[in-house]
Amino acid sequence: MAMRFPSDGMEEDEVIRELKIRTREDLTFDSGRILGSMCTSPHPLARRVFEMFIDRNLGDPGLHTGSRRIEKEAVGMLASLLGLEGGYGHIVSGGTEANILAVRDMRNMSDSEKPELVLPRSAHFSFLKASDMLGVRLVWAELRDDYTVDVRDVERKITDDTVGIVGIAGTTGLGVIDDIPALSDLAVDYGLPLHVDAAFGGFVIPFAKALGYDLPDFDFRLRGVSSVTVDPHKMGMVPIPAGGIIFRDKKALDSISVPASYLAGGGVSQATITGTRPGASALATWALIKHLGFSGYVRVVDRVMKLSRWFASRIKLMDGLRLVREPVLNIVSFTSTAMDVGTLGTELRARGWGVSAHRGYIRIVMMPHVRKENLEEFLRDVSLLLAGNASNL
Repeated sequence: MAMRFPSDGMEEDEVIRELKIRTREDLTFDSGRILGSMCTSPHPLARRVFEMFIDRNLGDPGLHTGSRRIEKEAVGMLASLLGLEGGYGHIVSGGTEANILAVRDMRNMSDSEKPELVLPRSAHFSFLKASDMLGVRLVWAELRDDYTVDVRDVERKITDDTVGIVGIAGTTGLGVIDDIPALSDLAVDYGLPLHVDAAFGGFVIPFAKALGYDLPDFDFRLRGVSSVTVDPHKMGMVPIPAGGIIFRDKKALDSISVPASYLAGGGVSQATITGTRPGASALATWALIKHLGFSGYVRVVDRVMKLSRWFASRIKLMDGLRLVREPVLNIVSFTSTAMDVGTLGTELRARGWGVSAHRGYIRIVMMPHVRKENLEEFLRDVSLLLAGNASNL
């Protein structure tokens, strides 16, 4: 039904009441039934800060100079977490915008008339958007048996038109970390920038390594890495939207900046895709990093990593299910030998579970809102569905 602009307004309470009714069908993070999302319920402090500063526009930083300084500090803290003292970048709308900005930089810094980007087949769909928007041809590198990118295949696909290489630190489907050290060496050898998409892993890997998990370096500690995507609105527990793009060198940011001379706060150059952008996201990122610190995030990651190992052990004990691979981060993906995975995913969603059947397997992301009792209930439903399928054969 077409909606018309109302001639008269509604009372506030009536508006809120209708919104609550209309959104009852939405799944919520606090229900514990969203198991396939890389986002989570925001931390109460981050939520409070976001609401307090919801009117700040970092697209016109001259009006909000304090907020702009805080964003720079947030970027600096993220860069420090990723092994870089300094760093340049922004808090943006999410990993998609961050990845597009990285590809835009690589294209603009090259002299190729037919730019190509070499990236793993496991890369996020945001690179498809970047390719379409920026006219950069994507050259897909194959994966190894462990689902990491085949570095030899990456090298085979480098040409004179290659403008950059992409590696993934925490793939969307399996949470796998590519061999970023080898990609870094390759980037140095060929004089190419290496962008690491750590939208998910950036707020997991540093803390998991501190807990003793054997994970590879993936960030600016490797000299071939030129940029990193890291999303505070994922495991960072900051309200949506809060992505992050960090560049090693200022010239990268300069390469994607355009003048915005009319702004009320004074003319500046903007590097982000969005012009108007919420300062509240940057301030909430700053606030939560300051509040939790490294040790606080270690505690968060410790719980979800242990939960993922427990869940993986349960999957192994169930007839008709098989792990795709041992979990690397806090993502567990499994397939079924007893029924079609797409059908299983559809039936689980019909029972109110927020899961995805991704590339032939079901992916469970152990975000901070997920609890063991949620997973036990989920596994009971899986068992019932498998048993019901077996009885119909």
